[in-house]
Amino acid sequence: MDFRSPDRDAVLNHAEEAFGDQPEYLWMKFPRDAVLRHRDNAKWYALVLEVPRCKVGLEGEGMVDILDVKCDPILIGSLLHERGFRPAYHMNKANWITILLDGSLPEDQVFDLLHLSFELTRKKR
Repeated sequence: MDFRSPDRDAVLNHAEEAFGDQPEYLWMKFPRDAVLRHRDNAKWYALVLEVPRCKVGLEGEGMVDILDVKCDPILIGSLLHERGFRPAYHMNKANWITILLDGSLPEDQVFDLLHLSFELTRKKR
């Protein structure tokens, strides 16, 4: 099995290919931080952020890229026991989870959770 782990650019490229969405850079103070949102209801379904390692419970100096996605609360409970996941950074911890984009998770797992978040935040029919 070929293990590929996405970085921030791979996540943003996947969102464009899968959903046709471009990242929005909303904060001048944090020029690398991006929001992905639905075009029809303007709800966020993902955030790609660069944060200090200590802010997400990692040891060491420097920064780490993360992906925040909306997730089923039951799934969040189990994912938090796995490497590569943290409680949501700057989002509701009951409904969002942080995924470390540090090489610890395979691309398909990250993209599956991005798709789940997209579905959970889409306009209700």
